[in-house]
Amino acid sequence: MQQLLIIQSLWGMERLKGQTSDLPAAAAIAKVAAAGFDGVTHHFTDETEVKTLAALRAAHGLTAEAQCFPTAIDELKPTLELAHRYGAHHITIQADVRPRAFAQSARIVEGWCRLAESSDIPVYLETHRGRLNNDMLLMLDLLEALPDLRLLADLSHYVVAREFPAPPVPGEMEAQVQALLARAWAAHGRIAAPGQVQVELTFPQHQPWVAQFSAWWTSLMRGWKARAGAADSFAFTCELGPQPYAISGPTGEDLTDRWADALALRDIARHCWAAA
Repeated sequence: MQQLLIIQSLWGMERLKGQTSDLPAAAAIAKVAAAGFDGVTHHFTDETEVKTLAALRAAHGLTAEAQCFPTAIDELKPTLELAHRYGAHHITIQADVRPRAFAQSARIVEGWCRLAESSDIPVYLETHRGRLNNDMLLMLDLLEALPDLRLLADLSHYVVAREFPAPPVPGEMEAQVQALLARAWAAHGRIAAPGQVQVELTFPQHQPWVAQFSAWWTSLMRGWKARAGAADSFAFTCELGPQPYAISGPTGEDLTDRWADALALRDIARHCWAAA
């Protein structure tokens, strides 16, 4: 039976409102597990850290999203090895390289696709501004050129990078988003507006964007259910990061409680899954 897995980013546990210091990893993972999440997202680059977190996850029955930031094709290999050694639901690539030529971008991403073929753990390229695939139109061209490429959709980056107009999104842009979602196999959850990558979930002015992202996630999940296997699981990561992602007030403190927002985002994902 297909399942929805809700994952919490450990990056999103940093500098939470009201805390004088970050929770130790053991306490943060225990908090995530107690709230009913199915796993955590963290970097899979340093074996000592990965091994420690794997033991903490195992104590609570949590899976992992393995993040990496390769700057070249072969830099994906250590993350593949660590994910197979210590376990992960999937591997997420943030492509930390910025070629100006499309052919060079395609060569690098194709190299990652070839490495992914030998992996029992799925490998996804995250849609992310400031990376190789900063621009949504370039990302669409890469999808046309590389039929084996699978994405992890974080649409917040493209809403900002392309300065989307307020909902309802024009038909051409909606069609472009749907083309991305048709090749996405997991999602990072964050709601954006054209000038800010991470808006607060309950403010009245943000409700059109909450509705828009919910519709996109529902569409993604519906499409995934149609193309995935009967026993597969879809991962939705709550990834509400600290500053500069979080909006802060004059004292430098977050305006909102990101942990409470993560729980609300978890519930939105569950509603989207049911609607799909």
